[in-house]
Amino acid sequence: MDMLKQVRVSIVIPVYNEAAHLPACLDAIAAQTIRPYEVIVVDNNSTDGSAELAGAYDFVTVVHEYRQGVVHARNLGFNTATGDVIGRIDADTNLATDWVQTVQVLFDDTELDAVSGAVSYHDLPWKYFLSKLDLTFRSWIASGMGDEVFLFGSNMALRRSAWLKVRNSVCSAKGMHEDFDLAIHLHGIGCSVTFDRRLQAEVSLRRFNTSLQEYWHYVWLSPETYRMHGRVAHRRMYPVVALVVSHYWLIKLLLLSYDPHERTIAFRNLWLQRAAVRVDPTSYVD
Repeated sequence: MDMLKQVRVSIVIPVYNEAAHLPACLDAIAAQTIRPYEVIVVDNNSTDGSAELAGAYDFVTVVHEYRQGVVHARNLGFNTATGDVIGRIDADTNLATDWVQTVQVLFDDTELDAVSGAVSYHDLPWKYFLSKLDLTFRSWIASGMGDEVFLFGSNMALRRSAWLKVRNSVCSAKGMHEDFDLAIHLHGIGCSVTFDRRLQAEVSLRRFNTSLQEYWHYVWLSPETYRMHGRVAHRRMYPVVALVVSHYWLIKLLLLSYDPHERTIAFRNLWLQRAAVRVDPTSYVD
């Protein structure tokens, strides 16, 4: 246990109008079996009181990034973090209670530079089955990417030393996923990036609560981010992208007919008031 405590884990959360989801996210951090070294919420011009809400937690440091875009908020958070390892999650991520401890265990391997983990969905029914299905797809993609494994911004961690090596070269343009771009730049300098199912979190599938055209644009940019960097690993993603998009209406119906508070599936739930859809991180960049 003394060895585990030597790995100081910072957690960075970019936030733009996330007051509906942030309390559950921060409560999950407060419930960790091992307290993180620091928690940094990066407010990105929220107008719904997200910053004030985060500031009410005594273990949270709130900083402000005025350039709009999750990539700018992420960069400020990473640059502000002082831990040995920087965890990166979204405001709708609910971490498993042993998440910090798992990060410490994983990074006890001195060869590891960055890692993404498995997810389940807290706003969908049949959590066990769907999390296993998601894990199957993510593991299949990761296993076929060789040395080009992705990073998933809702559940990931990297060494601060690795971030310092790439922070001046990562991209900050529209039309790509900033987490995939980060993985690509880490690979470019020889860093070890992996996928490990032991790192677990619950996330939201609210991305489906958009039009089919908007969703298609969002998921298509996953392989496109790799293709734009000239990486052949993007080929592994296309079958999963096609499968998910072909089931868009079924997944959206399941999402909107489920009430996560009552844990019921019913057509009447289609008229429930839903939290605002997260702004597309691939397009909303100044």
